[in-house]
Amino acid sequence: MTTIIILYAILGIIAGLLAGLLGIGGGIIIVPMLTYSFELLHFPQQYIMHLALGTSMACILFTSISSAYSHHRHKNVLWKIVLSIAPSILLGTFLGSFIASRIPTKFLQIFFSLFLFFVSIQLITGKTPKPNRQLPTIKGMSIIGGFIGIISSLVGIGGGTLSVPFMIFHNVEIRKAIGTSAAIGISIAFAGTCGYFVNGIQVPKLPDFSLGYIYLPALLGITLFSTFTSPLGAKLTQKLPTQKIKKYFSILLLIIGIKMLLETI
Repeated sequence: MTTIIILYAILGIIAGLLAGLLGIGGGIIIVPMLTYSFELLHFPQQYIMHLALGTSMACILFTSISSAYSHHRHKNVLWKIVLSIAPSILLGTFLGSFIASRIPTKFLQIFFSLFLFFVSIQLITGKTPKPNRQLPTIKGMSIIGGFIGIISSLVGIGGGTLSVPFMIFHNVEIRKAIGTSAAIGISIAFAGTCGYFVNGIQVPKLPDFSLGYIYLPALLGITLFSTFTSPLGAKLTQKLPTQKIKKYFSILLLIIGIKMLLETI
């Protein structure tokens, strides 16, 4: 049990730093580590991935709020983008949680691994957008928002791995893309948390201290640390070479994805 508590603390520290530094909720790290910890705790195998996804979403809710506030203080949140995309993201994420709750754990693990490969390759091979490319209209933003929401709920992330590249692709300055993504993550995490709560509340034989598909001890342990480290990550964004950090992060994602896929197969 001591090992699990230490793991949650480390996860919280890393998730907070990543949320502030790269505009992501940290779910890409939280989900595989929660899966590992739930296996150590001998949770029912058929619910492990669902619990990891739901708990990750709940953690991201608190992390995103802290991170978004810090980026807002640095004037790096474009609230116009947040407000234009939030309604469709809320709907897409809530819908995605219903889809995920009806998909077997093994399929979700494979899907998550493949998603990690996609994101890592995307980060490594990031291309410079055409200088005249601008963000889509409200209709286009709604479609993109729904897509980001569904994918985010299926893999338990705050959406930054999709929304940051999307904004950079449309010539949003990288620090503002990171800050805006942190704010967008609040909508994703809120809808995802509600969805995984609703879909898991009637499921029998879930572990003690579970609220639907949200495992409260992990939520408490991770958020206690992530809310303190996310402002630090936001400060580091102003100083560190973000592009280089993204490349190092992409290598880490690739390693985690390969490990998770091999264990699932």
